[in-house]
Amino acid sequence: MNVQIEESWKQRLLGEFSKPYFQQLTERVRQEYASTTCYPPGRLIFNAFNLCPFNEVKVVIIGQDPYHEPGQAHGLSFSVQDGVVFPPSLQNIFKEIEMDLGVPVPQSGNLERWARQGVLLLNATLTVRAHQANSHALIGWREFTDAAIAALAREREHLVYMLWGGYARGKAYMIDRQRNLVLESVHPSPLSANRGGWFGQHQFSRCNEYLRQQGQQPIQW
Repeated sequence: MNVQIEESWKQRLLGEFSKPYFQQLTERVRQEYASTTCYPPGRLIFNAFNLCPFNEVKVVIIGQDPYHEPGQAHGLSFSVQDGVVFPPSLQNIFKEIEMDLGVPVPQSGNLERWARQGVLLLNATLTVRAHQANSHALIGWREFTDAAIAALAREREHLVYMLWGGYARGKAYMIDRQRNLVLESVHPSPLSANRGGWFGQHQFSRCNEYLRQQGQQPIQW
């Protein structure tokens, strides 16, 4: 199966493409996009991989599934396209960055600028039906994205994994904490963040300090 995905990721994930689950997943996604409105646009499903090649990954941020309202999702976790109102979780991310690093809240919620610096903005589920959160959560995407995380854990070291909320933290077992930095917190959604455990964690400055210690350029958040 010829999957249109960035070449370095394609080489690591080649074994997945021939597995029965992936063939079933591909067929289900085709049917869903043909019969109903789904997000992100088909050409952007693998955007997180395409903007952040395997050997350029420095930071991994794991989301759950794409935004499900019109014009929002474009294949990067927590990111929205230019001109789109910031969803509440993204607002809280920007607030924490401002408090942590003094970086003003940007005009755009498009996080492609992070991806191009080596931040893998990976949703566990890469597609969703319009207006139906988690509607594609059980069709096979999680096996595929787990394989991507496992490839990073196997081949790369000195990465920063930012695991926000119970679902993302559930991926921690795959990561060697002796060879990487794992930053865990509650999810930045208002429901979680306002109870405590999101604001004041200084995750973004801690991430950059770790990258500097490894001789890498920090992220311009």
